[in-house]
Amino acid sequence: MGRWRPPPERSTALITRAGFERLKAELDDLWRVKRPEIVRALAAAAAEGDRSENAEYTYRKKQLGELDRRVRYLSKRVPSLKVVEDVPADREAVFFGATVELEDVASGEVTRYRLVGPDEADPARGDISIDSPLARALLKKRIDDEVDVQLPAGPRRVAIVDVAYA
Repeated sequence: MGRWRPPPERSTALITRAGFERLKAELDDLWRVKRPEIVRALAAAAAEGDRSENAEYTYRKKQLGELDRRVRYLSKRVPSLKVVEDVPADREAVFFGATVELEDVASGEVTRYRLVGPDEADPARGDISIDSPLARALLKKRIDDEVDVQLPAGPRRVAIVDVAYA
């Protein structure tokens, strides 16, 4: 087997206003605050002498590379994002930005998710990416619809209990 891998699927370029502001603030913080700190620490480590055995210098170079990689990514990604602020006319159907309450048909367990862009997804808070299998299955469905979805943990059948928009 070779090393070639197919390119990953392109992620959706949609984002909420709050997520967009968070990404812009992160980029600004990385560029104006954290990068100068790391560059100063790198210069101090370089001034200590022999760089081949200087663990601090090696660590700071790696840290600067990781920070620059994130800055490059955000610098390209932020301008390409489309901020979605309007609420759809049909508020009973599931679209981007919806908070959806689901009931597992088998167990009766109720969960709540908000459909957001891939750059702001945080499953611990209940924010799932619009590109996730669950969100894809829910799109354009309405209250009281039952949806079969193939999740990584296995197939599930859920019923849409409520749809709300902020």
